[in-house]
Amino acid sequence: MKIGAFAERIGLSAHTIRYYERIGLLPRCPRDGGQRRDYDASALPWIAFLTRLRRTGMPIRDMVRYAEWRAAGQGTEAERRDLLVRHRDRVRAHVVDLQACLSVLDAKIAGYGDPPPSEPQHDTDTSHRRPVRPGIARPG
Repeated sequence: MKIGAFAERIGLSAHTIRYYERIGLLPRCPRDGGQRRDYDASALPWIAFLTRLRRTGMPIRDMVRYAEWRAAGQGTEAERRDLLVRHRDRVRAHVVDLQACLSVLDAKIAGYGDPPPSEPQHDTDTSHRRPVRPGIARPG
């Protein structure tokens, strides 16, 4: 499949796919007679894994390191596992932090009580706003 179809299928831009190929995250793709990239479905599980790593905040340098170890094959399992364990620990810590943030948001929302059914909801807490001085227009 051509890069546009491949990009659409995996939810990344063609630019990102070319970048991943250039830095070694994706192996060089075979080309058709017109020298256009021609991806096959075998690359989908790997790119899906890379996408998950990126969405969970793994730095590109660690993703490249993992890809290099993966390409090297046997003998690099311990390094790959250790890198993934460290990343998993960072993701877990981030999830705990996000859960704490959600709890604060839930408490703030609960403090407003139930809005009357016919009135639109508006945030009436203006303590975060700067006072307006006469004659000075506020942006946006």
